[in-house]
Amino acid sequence: MREAKLTVGPVLFNWRPEVWRDFYFRLADEAPVDTVHLGEVVCSKRQPFFAPHLPEVMDRLTAAGKEVVLSSLALVMSERERDAMRALALDAGDLLVEANDLAIAADLAGRPHMIGPFVNVYNEGTLGYLAGRGARRICLPAELPLETLTILAAEDKAEIEVQSFGRLPLALSARCYHARSHNLHKDGCQYVCGQDLDGMAVDTMDGLAFLTVNGTQTMSSRYANLLGELGDLRKAGIHRFRLWPQSGDMVAVAGLFRRVLDGALDAKEAAGRLADLVPPDVEFANGYVHGREGHAFVA
Repeated sequence: MREAKLTVGPVLFNWRPEVWRDFYFRLADEAPVDTVHLGEVVCSKRQPFFAPHLPEVMDRLTAAGKEVVLSSLALVMSERERDAMRALALDAGDLLVEANDLAIAADLAGRPHMIGPFVNVYNEGTLGYLAGRGARRICLPAELPLETLTILAAEDKAEIEVQSFGRLPLALSARCYHARSHNLHKDGCQYVCGQDLDGMAVDTMDGLAFLTVNGTQTMSSRYANLLGELGDLRKAGIHRFRLWPQSGDMVAVAGLFRRVLDGALDAKEAAGRLADLVPPDVEFANGYVHGREGHAFVA
């Protein structure tokens, strides 16, 4: 059985540049993770704010022995964004690039790269096609059950990564819901998404937590939590697990997942500790991997 690897995905939210920088500095110095993703996935308007910090963050992570992966935009809507993604593919050097849009996947064809969870990989044919074009690692969409994950891992054509913690990315739109909620247009959004560190809650008319809005992105309200499923996923041949950044103590979160993967901590005990690391109103979900509705939690 291959060694289990932990990945921290790119920050999906609009954090202040210094908060973004310090988050990655702490990951570099303290987090027991193997791979860290950098890059703006949701809205290209945010990218210039943290770009000045990118070189020092990359240096810090690399010096700490972390693998750095550059993540692309998940929805390319203008020629400017297309040019930026083409430049990312060309200028990455030896770094692995995660393609979250098929346009940049085409630019990366023929050399090693990664496919992100925003590209729909649901079956062996799609996996084989992408692997044949150079994809060495694929982070699968969240909605796949364990049975399908097992089948795809058995193909052994690319490393399979599963989203295991944090709010799940569900959809992207050309419209910015965050701006609209403040009676603003997308072009004059005033970056109001930065007011919500973990996204803006969307409730039903009955007041029940439903979804989360992050700029143009729709996310789950509940945090994915696959601590209890790590053992079954490992038996299924999966050895890479992605943690999505949230505003809480991600170093502690990574520590819990690392200890469970290493057999140093019982999953049930770790789940109790994880509940103390998230906001009190946050609920967990693991329904997809059990073939259930995504918001369900199967004990």
